[in-house]
Amino acid sequence: MPDNSIASTPAVRASMRGNRGKDTKPEKALRSLLFKEGLRYRVHAQPVQGLRRSVDVLFPKARVAVFVDGCFWHVCPEHHRPATKNTDFWREKFADNQRRDAETNRILEQAGWTVIRAWEHEAPEDVARRVISAVRGVTGEA
Repeated sequence: MPDNSIASTPAVRASMRGNRGKDTKPEKALRSLLFKEGLRYRVHAQPVQGLRRSVDVLFPKARVAVFVDGCFWHVCPEHHRPATKNTDFWREKFADNQRRDAETNRILEQAGWTVIRAWEHEAPEDVARRVISAVRGVTGEA
């Protein structure tokens, strides 16, 4: 393990490296449903110039930003389980993620975007309905 690794064991390090940051199964399932509905979008795009954050699914014309948040990383109230090792690090990491999510929501909303956050465990069909409603409500698409 590298000296600067925060992982408590090589197995934990391997697990952390295997976590996908984008193009997760829930994201792909949602995008597939949206595409089948005839909606076109940008993937992992920056909605606001200078904001170093990307959105999972972005509808620039309708100004709708969709995030599919992982239960572990974003502290899902239903499924998140606190770390049992290196607890101070993880507590801070999760708090930082939540602060960044709230800040991102605020920045985008102030810039006129509709922000939709979905949990990875939510049924893709349910999330797709929310997104379709938001996009078509703005653009008037049939």
